[in-house]
Amino acid sequence: MEPWELHGWHADYLDACNRHDLTAIAEFLDPAVRRAHLPAGAGAWIRDLADLFQAFPDWRWRRIQLVVEDDRIAAHLRGSGTHSGEFQGIAPTRRHVNVAEFAFYRVVNGRIVEVTGSGSAELLSQLKAR
Repeated sequence: MEPWELHGWHADYLDACNRHDLTAIAEFLDPAVRRAHLPAGAGAWIRDLADLFQAFPDWRWRRIQLVVEDDRIAAHLRGSGTHSGEFQGIAPTRRHVNVAEFAFYRVVNGRIVEVTGSGSAELLSQLKAR
């Protein structure tokens, strides 16, 4: 893919994520995708998203900024939703959370092959806050 095509590609990926369409999301992932500090593979990624969507049925991401260079995407996103199901051992708090997320993707042949990012620590701290 050309760098200019990755802007539209990311919009399509984000749309699939915001629809919670795990089948469509899987089409954007290389089966052996590497995730920094997380289990590798598309199956692990999909399971993590399924857990997030179960705990936050209204979860949505909003793109703040996207930078593309060669086969790399840097995305600044805002993720938000209401905690209405168990998440990583935390019982539902009914809190609405809003977190800044930064993700860096490498895309080859229209599929994410590597990703690193942030956001989960902030999410957990908002769930544990009093």
